[in-house]
Amino acid sequence: MEDLSFKDLQNSVCVITGGAGVLGNSIARSLASVGVVPVILDINEEAARQVAEDISSEFGVKCYGYKTNVLDKGSLEDVHRQILSEVGEIDMLINGAGGNSPKATTKLEQLTEDDLNDLEDGFFGLELEGFQKVFDLNFTGTLLPTLVFTKDMVIRQRGVVLNISSMNSYKPLTKIPAYSAAKASINNFTEWLAVHFAKVGVRVNALAPGFFLTNQNRFLLLDEKSGNLTARGEKIIANTPMGVFGEPDDLNGTVLFLLSDLSRFITGICIPVDGGYSAFGGV
Repeated sequence: MEDLSFKDLQNSVCVITGGAGVLGNSIARSLASVGVVPVILDINEEAARQVAEDISSEFGVKCYGYKTNVLDKGSLEDVHRQILSEVGEIDMLINGAGGNSPKATTKLEQLTEDDLNDLEDGFFGLELEGFQKVFDLNFTGTLLPTLVFTKDMVIRQRGVVLNISSMNSYKPLTKIPAYSAAKASINNFTEWLAVHFAKVGVRVNALAPGFFLTNQNRFLLLDEKSGNLTARGEKIIANTPMGVFGEPDDLNGTVLFLLSDLSRFITGICIPVDGGYSAFGGV
């Protein structure tokens, strides 16, 4: 009978962009728990190195932390050379860098007749700079690392790419048009690249997390003073059949599955991990 464990992942090297964040940190720990060598990339060098040290100490595996900027191809190429020299060949890439910003968020969910005298609280108040920053962080911040880290995989005809999308990619949420558009573009890019790489042994898939509390969305979901759910947070919970926000560790089983040979005939898909949100019609 075929081995249904994650033993095939042992000693493989996985680069995780945004690896010092809430979700990236949890994913890196799950990889270390099955013997993967995690390589944490983050724009915050101190955080990346600290996460790597903590994981090495906890799991007894080598873990590395480096500073890089996912929007700077030169920075990515520099760290790529460093990884090849100090760690070895890269087997897997998780594009976890991303996030939202208040500068790309509208104050209003919808415009009504009462708002026609002050359109700046809606779509017309968005500034291109804020919109572009969020779009670039999520989409270009996935594109550039993929360009840099997958060439070796293609040459060796072996490797896996896992992109982090969002439920916003399927149905855009109100207030956050840049984030929603960027995540939708990641889904399309995942499908395109999966087809492009299909005959050279490199698989490309994505995850679409539902609602997880992170540093990037906390301002939208929790009241800063009371710590209670905002009206938006309450609406999200009401439309998530399981009735809770996701915990960071809730992604990890799906991550390990998509990276391992258990999913060797799967490429070009995006799996929701969302507590039933995508299945619920609201009534």
